[in-house]
Amino acid sequence: MSKPYKPSVKLNDSDVTDEHVYMNRRSLLKSLGFVGASTLLAKSASAADWFWEDEKEDTPFQGKPLDFSQPSKFQINETRTPEKKITSYNNFYEFGTSKDAPAENATEFNTDPWTLKIDGLVKNPLVLDHDSLTKRFPLEERIYRLRCVEAWSMVVPWIGFELAALIKQADPLMSAKYVALETLYDPEQMPGQSNRFLGGGIEYPYVEGLRLDEAMHPLTLLSVGLYGKTLPPQNGAPIRLVVPWKYGFKSIKSIVRIRLTDKQPPTTWNRLASNEYGFYANVNPKVSHPRWSQASERRITTGGLLSRNRIETKMFNGYDEVAPLYSGMDLTRYY
Repeated sequence: MSKPYKPSVKLNDSDVTDEHVYMNRRSLLKSLGFVGASTLLAKSASAADWFWEDEKEDTPFQGKPLDFSQPSKFQINETRTPEKKITSYNNFYEFGTSKDAPAENATEFNTDPWTLKIDGLVKNPLVLDHDSLTKRFPLEERIYRLRCVEAWSMVVPWIGFELAALIKQADPLMSAKYVALETLYDPEQMPGQSNRFLGGGIEYPYVEGLRLDEAMHPLTLLSVGLYGKTLPPQNGAPIRLVVPWKYGFKSIKSIVRIRLTDKQPPTTWNRLASNEYGFYANVNPKVSHPRWSQASERRITTGGLLSRNRIETKMFNGYDEVAPLYSGMDLTRYY
């Protein structure tokens, strides 16, 4: 059985990685060889998180400007995570397992043309092309908190539209109870899909799922942009899911298919380690990961290597309006 994880909040300055190790971190990581996905997460939740946070000074992604409204109820009064950190500190194993790998390995990722299919238990199956992703529905900027299962968090100004709007156009059958989502499978463009070491041992394509009522909730967003522009490849271009009350691994990236079904669909991390990553994956400070506490998180804002920025984690990531979705459920069992 794995040893309990010691939360990084208890680290002292003397515990910080030596400078020579930090400066040679790429060689260090390569020397480790392949490790299981759960071990990678455990490392990311502790010292490894410090390696990349303030490393990038690149020019922000030059995406296409988007037209969008800014509903006041979604303009929360919290410090946004700087754009350069949102676009350089990513989990997207299709492009590598280290936090900086997606930004480095996805620069040539081609997202146009693109096809998003909506099918399954619907009366009106749909196919959206690349232009439809940003033009079929009115876009809104929503500033959401993003909480990673690795116990770090961001505040992101996403741009997109409600998943419910798309599902309503597909017109679900009465028998539909779940929504299954699937990422693009393209090993030629996504090196992590063609190489077990680079991809963390995951079975691809990446798949996720929600209950239909979760998918239809007004907070559930299909994002096509951030910071006023189209999504960078490393953040899930051209379209990704954002479910702000769930851990970040639920927010599947680069989606090519949305399928309505009457059965609970398989999900990637639950399939890989069902004892650690449940289907629901709701943010819950009272339910610890087997190797670390979820009671607090490191908010990535400004600051350098020694910045802690620890805050207490809130149930449902602070989005209390979703609580009725789980009325009567034991959320320590359905985690």
